[in-house]
Amino acid sequence: MKIVVVGCGRVGTSLAIALDQQGHEVVVLDKDPDAFHRLPGNWGGRTITGFGFDRDRLNEAGAADADALAAVTSGDNSNILTARIARETYQIPNVVARIYDPRRAEIYQRLGIPTVATVTWTIEQVTRKLFPDNTVSEWSDPTGEISLVERILPNGWCGKKMALIEQETSARIIAVVRGNQSFLGHGDLIGQEGDAVYLAVNKSSALALDESFSEMRVAQ
Repeated sequence: MKIVVVGCGRVGTSLAIALDQQGHEVVVLDKDPDAFHRLPGNWGGRTITGFGFDRDRLNEAGAADADALAAVTSGDNSNILTARIARETYQIPNVVARIYDPRRAEIYQRLGIPTVATVTWTIEQVTRKLFPDNTVSEWSDPTGEISLVERILPNGWCGKKMALIEQETSARIIAVVRGNQSFLGHGDLIGQEGDAVYLAVNKSSALALDESFSEMRVAQ
């Protein structure tokens, strides 16, 4: 694939290196030419000095026939503007913008601009470590109505069929991870202690799911 990376900071550099190693054709844009010093000598892509929202620079980068663009500078406004130009002007099919402000990230996500909310992601990862038994949201649709959550199987469901979870809640089991094994769906799978269950749940049903899991956690 032909991929444009806007921003050559730590994230942009790591992304550009990884994409190049995967065999993609990579072009990196950054307003600071010194930023390109972060790239190793054996890196096989191209570099262009300039702003990601500058159409002349995007043309030089080959945005007209690019397959993807990642806007990962340190500025939210620049990233959003770049992403919108990439989508609306160049019709690049796969575009993502890095956003620091969680509130703005949610708004742009609902407007159809894929975003990675750095602060939100970090908070979720820290919370996961602090409270491993709590609900962890792995993914939400753009409207925020449907989420994919991870839960550790409560004691009360160990030794029983996973299908009972769907019968007693409004959630749908997507996958179960047990040690080094993963199971898609559930079928007649019998729950075991330590199972990580991934469920799709509506926003309106999330509280009921939490209550049900809390009750089963203390059951023997």
